[in-house]
Amino acid sequence: MPSTKNVQNTHINAQLRQLHGAMLDIVSVMNRPQRDEAMIRAAGIPLDRALFPLLVGIERFGPIGVVELADRVGRDYTTVSRQVAKLESLALVERKGSAADRRVREAVISPKGKAMTDRVDAARERIGRAIFETWAPEDIDDLARLMRRFADALVEVPDAEA
Repeated sequence: MPSTKNVQNTHINAQLRQLHGAMLDIVSVMNRPQRDEAMIRAAGIPLDRALFPLLVGIERFGPIGVVELADRVGRDYTTVSRQVAKLESLALVERKGSAADRRVREAVISPKGKAMTDRVDAARERIGRAIFETWAPEDIDDLARLMRRFADALVEVPDAEA
């Protein structure tokens, strides 16, 4: 009796290639400086484009240390440290000692920064509604559920295996 394992592997390999292509497209679009500039305009906020992903990252993942933040945004930690200091000077974030390690100073969103990211979230929602206006609700539900599942599984893969 012929094995179905090879057929399944061929199908999975084709799907993995398709998923990888889709991820590259998404990451490419998300990393475009013009996208951040458009989001800043849509939100109506006065913020330098280079600071935008840091402010959002601090709001989403904070309190967060500079090294972890730099890792998340793919920048050098010395650059991120200077940019976080700029966000602090604009009163958008505060820096506090870590509860776990007093040698580490973590960035947390300030009330002014939170008001700014709330405006970004509202703009993101308007843009998302336009993208998904022709999608069936169950397709959006499936996408959200599967994206979360995929992201969680991706986070769990050790760097040595990636």
